[in-house]
Parts: sequence; structure tokens; C-alpha cells
Amino acid sequence: MTQYLLSVPHDSAEEPTMATMDPAELEAALAATGAILEELMSSGAFVFAGGLMPPSSAVTVEATEASTTRTPGPFVEAPEYLGGFWVIQVADQETALDWAERASRALGGRIEVRAFQDAPSA
Repeated sequence: MTQYLLSVPHDSAEEPTMATMDPAELEAALAATGAILEELMSSGAFVFAGGLMPPSSAVTVEATEASTTRTPGPFVEAPEYLGGFWVIQVADQETALDWAERASRALGGRIEVRAFQDAPSA
């Protein structure tokens, strides 16, 4: 079985958080996400999930030289950012795509699907 990341992209022009969302929109989003989560759990595909704070809350750490730097903000600027995700474990990519389709319908947005790399054989 392979693990897949189902990611939820957000527009970088907006940085919604649960604290700043319209209460009705938040309730609908939580209900939709909860329904997908329940389906994933009951199917046995669920590994873990999370929602991320916006990029403006990030701190980039670089300790590749003698000194360490901590820079407020994301390490890249991009038109979109990762807002949340699910990690699932399923038999194949087609099954992962089916889950992404359900999530996309429920959330009313795009879902990106990427497989985790397998460790090389020794």
C-alpha cells in the first residue's frame, strides 16, 4: 500500500484561518471536512490530516552554515500555498484520485494528489 498526500491549495492573496472566516462558511467547511474524514477513517485509508496556518505565520530556519538564521515568513513566494492536507494509505493511485474527487466535491475546490516516495531497497 502506498501513502498519498491530498493537499488543499489556497490563494496566497487570501490567508483565511478559522478565526477570520465567516462563521457560516467555517461551519460548512468543518462539516464537509469532517464528512470526508469520517469516510476515510471508516474505510481504513486515513493516516493523519491537518490544517496549516497561513504562510505569514511561517519562520524559515537555516542551519547550514556556522550560524543559524531564522527568517520570518515562508521560504518561497507563490501564488498559492498549502492550506491543509490528508495523508491516506491506499492500494493505488486510482483509489487516491477517487478520494481526492470526493474531497474536491465536498470542499468546492481543487485537491492535489502526490504519492510519498518509497525508501530505496538496500
